[in-house]
Amino acid sequence: MRPIKHLEKGLTLVAGGIHEAIQSVNKYKPNPSFTPKWSDKPLLKSWQKSKPTLGWPRTTDSLCPNCVIEAREEILSGKRDVSVLVDENVGEIKAQIIERDGQIWMVKDCPTHGHFEDMMAIDAKFLTHIEKMFPGRDIDAHNDEKLHNHGSSTVKYGRGAVLTVDLTNRCNMMCDPCFMDANQVGFVHELSMEDIKEILDNAITIKPRRQMSVQFSGGEPSISPHFLESIRYARKVGYNSVQAATNGIEFAKSKEFCRQAAEAGLRYVYLQFDGIGNDANSHRQVGNLFDVKMRAINNLHEAGVEIVLVTTLVNGINNDQVGSIIRFALDNPKKIAFLSFQPVSFTGRDEEITEQRRLQQRYTLSHLAHDVKNQVGITEPTRDWFPLSLMGAFADFADLVHGPQAEWGQVSCGCHPNCGVGTAVMVDKETREMRPVPEFLNIPGLVKDMQKITDAARGKWMSNLMMGLALLKHYNPYKSPSQFTLYELFKKFDKSFGLTGKDYGKVGGERTTVDIEMRRADRWNFLFIAGMWFQDLFNYDFRRTEMAGEI
Repeated sequence: MRPIKHLEKGLTLVAGGIHEAIQSVNKYKPNPSFTPKWSDKPLLKSWQKSKPTLGWPRTTDSLCPNCVIEAREEILSGKRDVSVLVDENVGEIKAQIIERDGQIWMVKDCPTHGHFEDMMAIDAKFLTHIEKMFPGRDIDAHNDEKLHNHGSSTVKYGRGAVLTVDLTNRCNMMCDPCFMDANQVGFVHELSMEDIKEILDNAITIKPRRQMSVQFSGGEPSISPHFLESIRYARKVGYNSVQAATNGIEFAKSKEFCRQAAEAGLRYVYLQFDGIGNDANSHRQVGNLFDVKMRAINNLHEAGVEIVLVTTLVNGINNDQVGSIIRFALDNPKKIAFLSFQPVSFTGRDEEITEQRRLQQRYTLSHLAHDVKNQVGITEPTRDWFPLSLMGAFADFADLVHGPQAEWGQVSCGCHPNCGVGTAVMVDKETREMRPVPEFLNIPGLVKDMQKITDAARGKWMSNLMMGLALLKHYNPYKSPSQFTLYELFKKFDKSFGLTGKDYGKVGGERTTVDIEMRRADRWNFLFIAGMWFQDLFNYDFRRTEMAGEI
C-alpha cells in the first residue's frame, strides 16, 4: 500500500473532527433560502421537501390496461375526442402495492375487466432501502399552466432531468421489443423544424428552469431530415447536454456524419446495446449488428461524442448479458462512461402481451442489482445502490453555491424512487483497476452531512469548505483504487458540479474540441451504472408520473 494512503487516512480522521465541531455551531440560525433567477420560488430546505406515500402496503392510483387501449382505439377511430383523456379520468382505478413472500407486487381490479397484478421487485429489502434513501421532491413546477395540462398525468414537481423529443417514427430497423412500435403504425409522423423549436422553446419557459438533457429519439432520430439542425438549436437556446437515442447505424456508416453531429453540439449518444457479440444481438435481425455497434463507438469517440450504452433487459432473454456489458465498459474506460439498463416496458409493439409471457419476462430494478452482484461480483443490492433522485441532494448543494444569479438550476433527477436506481465504479483509465465508489465513499453519510450544509445556506466558500471536510470525513483511502488520491476526489466533485469555477473544459454551446480533450484528460472514469424503469399500463403509478424524471 502506498504511504500516502496512511497520510490520507489521518487527514480523514482530523477532517471528521473539524467538520463535527463546525456543524455543532453551524446548525444554529441557518440563513434563509434565496430565490434564484431560474425559479419564482425559493430553494427548499431538506425538511421542506414533500414525499409521496412510500412503503407498503399502500394505495395508489393506476390504470386498467384494457380500458386505456379501448379508449385509445375509440379516439383514433373518431368515436371520442382526445379531450376525454384529460377531462374524464379514462381507465383510472385504485391499486394496492403489497409485500408477498418477500417480493413487492402491484394488484388492482377493474369493475369491467377484472383483476391485474404485476411484480415490482423480487427483493422487498432492496426496494425498502431505495425508498429510504429518497431525499424528497423538488420545487413545485410553476409557470407551466399552458404546458402541463394532462389531467391526472400532469407533472407537478420539479423540472425533470430529460426532455425526450421524438423526431420521427421512421426507423432503419424492426426491433422487438420496441417501445414506440416504430414503422408499424401505418403512417409517418415526423416533426417539422418549427415543431421542434416550439417544443424546445416551450420547455425553457417552465420553472424551475433547471439544466436538463435534451434527448432526440424516434424511431431512429438520425434519419430525420432535421437531426443536425435540431441539435444546433438545442445548444443555441442553452441546453448543455444534447443526446440522441440511436441504434448507431448511421454513425457506423460515416465518420463525417459523426463529425457533423459533434460540431452541431451532440454531446452524448444513447446507443442501443443488447450484449457482447453478434449472437447476443441476433434478435434484432441484423447479422453483424455487434460489429456495427463497435464501429459506431469508435467513430463517435473519435469525433468527440461521449457514449452511453443502453440495454433493454427482458427476463430470461438477455439479462445474462448484464455482467458481460459491465465488463465491456470496464475494459474500455476511455470510451464508455455510462451504462443505462432499462427493464423492459411492455408498451408499443409489446402492449398486448399475454399475462403468462409478461410475468415470465418482467424484469425489475431489483433483478438488475442482483444480476450485477451475481454476474460481476461487485456491489451489494441493499448497500451500494441508490435512487437516481438522490442526485437531487447534490443538485441542491450546487444550486446554493452557484448563487441566486445563476441563469439555470443544476440538473436534478427528481423522479420517484421506484423509477430509477444507480451505482458507480471508479476506473483507472491507464491500468483498468476499479473499485465500486460506495466501497470507499460513505454515500448515505455524505448526503446527510451535505443536506445539513445546504440547509445552513452559508456563503459559497464557507459551504465549499464544509463540503470538502464532509468528503474527507466519509472517504476511506484504504478501499479506493491504489493510484486514487484525495486530490482526485476533490477534482471529480468540482468537475461534476462546477463549485469553484475552475475550467475543466466547457460543456455549453461554445464547447470546442479543446474542451472535449480537457475533460477526457482526467485519468479516472466515474462509470455510472443506472437502471431506469419506464412504466407501462400494467404497473402504472400516477405518483411516479407527477414527478417524472423524463418527459
